[in-house]
Amino acid sequence: MNDEPGAAGASARREYERRRAKDEQRIRQRWGRFGGIAVALSEERQSTRAWSSGAAGEERVGARLDAIASRSIRVMHDRRIPGTRANIDHIVVTPGGIWVVDTKRYKGRPERHVEGGILRPRIEKLIVGGRDKTKLVDGIEWQVEQTRTAVGSVPVRGVLCFIDADWPLIGGSFTVRGIEVLWPRKLAAELSASTGEVDVESTATALSARFHSAT
Repeated sequence: MNDEPGAAGASARREYERRRAKDEQRIRQRWGRFGGIAVALSEERQSTRAWSSGAAGEERVGARLDAIASRSIRVMHDRRIPGTRANIDHIVVTPGGIWVVDTKRYKGRPERHVEGGILRPRIEKLIVGGRDKTKLVDGIEWQVEQTRTAVGSVPVRGVLCFIDADWPLIGGSFTVRGIEVLWPRKLAAELSASTGEVDVESTATALSARFHSAT
């Protein structure tokens, strides 16, 4: 059993370091004895930098969650999903159930767009900064299903927590296909207010046994 809470953003941080080292090696091989200078003058690739940005976002959300952790709120970070290369950013167990949290660091305003309705199938989409990001909803739904396999009848909720998004001054949070979309402070407030009859300790133990820390 793995009882360690894990380190938020650890997997993303390792991937960033791996990609950065690979990029640097490629530059040095290309420029030979001028490799050191070339590395110093080269801009970091966006695809590599994105992993560092993502890790920083997970670390910020992790710090917010750790601040409310207690005997009745158990927090776990960076958990591996068995049989896959994927991980869950954060799992929080409260008396009201389990919250599976995926951190995203995007610019722009998150919004829910609804298409169809009376005569056509209703389709809910997640739009961020004018771009269709519904695939993020697909991803967290899958994480929720993976979590349910470990806890049976305990309620499981999925959350997309956006860092640095353009949230309005009033309101702003919403759900898409049952997945909550919000920001760190709002998430912490909802977790702190969660009530119910879930055995937090035994549920957290079962989750730790199923989803080991990736740290």
